[in-house]
Amino acid sequence: MSGPDVAYAPALWSSFLSAEAGASAALTGLLFVAVSINLSKIIAFPHLTPRAAKALATLVGILFAASFCLVPGQTRGQLGLELAGTGVLTWAAVTWTQYRHSRGNPYVGKVQKWFDRALVQIAAIPVILCGISLICGRGGGLYWFVAGVVLSFVCALLDAWVLLIEIQR
Repeated sequence: MSGPDVAYAPALWSSFLSAEAGASAALTGLLFVAVSINLSKIIAFPHLTPRAAKALATLVGILFAASFCLVPGQTRGQLGLELAGTGVLTWAAVTWTQYRHSRGNPYVGKVQKWFDRALVQIAAIPVILCGISLICGRGGGLYWFVAGVVLSFVCALLDAWVLLIEIQR
């Protein structure tokens, strides 16, 4: 199978999806370690707990989405609904925690706030688009998931960097 059909055949993506499920699970575990190492400092700064929650929601969203993709025997429409739903829930969680993290935060400038907001949106929305595309049978299919995974990992790793390294400064 080649061409556009590949974008709508989750079975052909099983190696990629397994790798992403494993990577997101491993990164989630590492995030828990990072938070536990600096827990007293994170709790001392009220703007850091939402940042930790945002990183966790981002990684868990990818873990759930990749896991749904690996379930055999689903129709393309069923998978699309699961991905769109997971994407919407993840988007809502990361948008809300981003707002809580940046609102009134004296350590985050105006430019960084807009950059962070934009990055969160472009990381969460591709999973929703992937689900819609699978339901419709056109528009990119699982290739949207690749974009969502990569951008979600970037967001989560930036948050983890702050929680593990930058907090020490």
